[in-house]
Amino acid sequence: MKRLKQDALLAWKNSINRKPLIIKGARQVGKTWLMKAFGEAYYTDTVYLNFEKTTRLQNLFDDDFDLQRIIIAIQAETGKTITEGDVLLIFDEIQAAPRAITSLKYFQEDAPGIHVIAAGSLLGIALHANISFPVGKIDFLDLHPMNFMEFLMACNETGLIQILESNDWKLITAFKSKFIERLRQYYYVGGMPEAVMRFCANGNFVEVRSIQKQILTAYEQDFSKHPQHNIVPRIRMAWNSIPSQLAKENRKFVYGAIKKGARAKDFELALSWLLDCQLLHKLHRVSKPSIPLKAYVDLSAFRLFLVDVGLLAAMGDIDAKTLLEGNAIFSEFKGALSEQYVIQELISAGDFAVYYWTAKRATAEVDFVLQYQGMVLPVEVKAEENLQSKSLKVFHQKFSPPVALRLSMSDYRIRDWLVNVPLYAVSRIKTLA
Repeated sequence: MKRLKQDALLAWKNSINRKPLIIKGARQVGKTWLMKAFGEAYYTDTVYLNFEKTTRLQNLFDDDFDLQRIIIAIQAETGKTITEGDVLLIFDEIQAAPRAITSLKYFQEDAPGIHVIAAGSLLGIALHANISFPVGKIDFLDLHPMNFMEFLMACNETGLIQILESNDWKLITAFKSKFIERLRQYYYVGGMPEAVMRFCANGNFVEVRSIQKQILTAYEQDFSKHPQHNIVPRIRMAWNSIPSQLAKENRKFVYGAIKKGARAKDFELALSWLLDCQLLHKLHRVSKPSIPLKAYVDLSAFRLFLVDVGLLAAMGDIDAKTLLEGNAIFSEFKGALSEQYVIQELISAGDFAVYYWTAKRATAEVDFVLQYQGMVLPVEVKAEENLQSKSLKVFHQKFSPPVALRLSMSDYRIRDWLVNVPLYAVSRIKTLA
């Protein structure tokens, strides 16, 4: 398995301004695997600590941050020697020892030659807890589920990857049936590494769904770790409402869809917890597509997407046949899956600020509005080959963006101000801007 973030880790290793690194990401997105694989590939040895499993080291940082004492204790625990430059020190599940997060400051100040990477499944929660956070003393790296390109890599589709990267649209179109087949598979499998690796090994959709259900169960077990136990039922209710929220034609999040009569104040803490755990992506509406988009955010209107498209399919109990072969009564939720896929690809790219737009009276809406390299790009998503783009036309007439993008299963084409990009080629839109 290869993750594209390995290149970012190598740049971190070689940086003269390197600081201890924290990898953020939801449970099961592959943080532990990535850290260990990186250590094995680029260091002579790796010293790995999991603070949930090695409970006797959870109190290691309670008395002081004397690094000599701390390193001696770690060496005694692991039986390995920590040296500068050629050994990678990994702190996994670091939220189980909160003062270990604070200790990263002293690694940066007093032992910059020691390469330290930390991660944790509930790290986002720990970062908001009452701990002394080492502001300015650490680097961050976000890890998301495997994107479509990584899925193709895992399935040994080297040829398809090379074709996409060529930007030769005639050649890309010639292989459209193969790309669409793999994309439909990705909608079902998603990007959780264990599910991807199992599918690429044996193509068994039943095993994939079993893995996805196990991951969803693990997430629900994590809900009980919220310090305020009265919030736990609300976290569960908010989480389970996401598929129905996305199934609506207007995907704006509505508190009343969680529970009749529910208001924002009833579920704000629950949603904040899910967002801190990176189990959800939150997209705000913008009232005006001007730079910076953040200045025109409507905080009262937003959409929520899940961490992974495969998990969304699993929560909706979408079977493989329905997804791969199509079904007339499935069309609306297929649109939700397509938008879920697109938002994952955009977030994974890391180059876009992502929002959405609706007209004041909701007479038109654009699925995504991107800020990228000084431009604002409207993006409309179509699940199949339906090329009606009324809302995009309204947006273009009102705001005259330099280019408007429509993502669909149709072939690449340019018509005046509109560029149609195949859904399977979302990763190439940066080359079109």
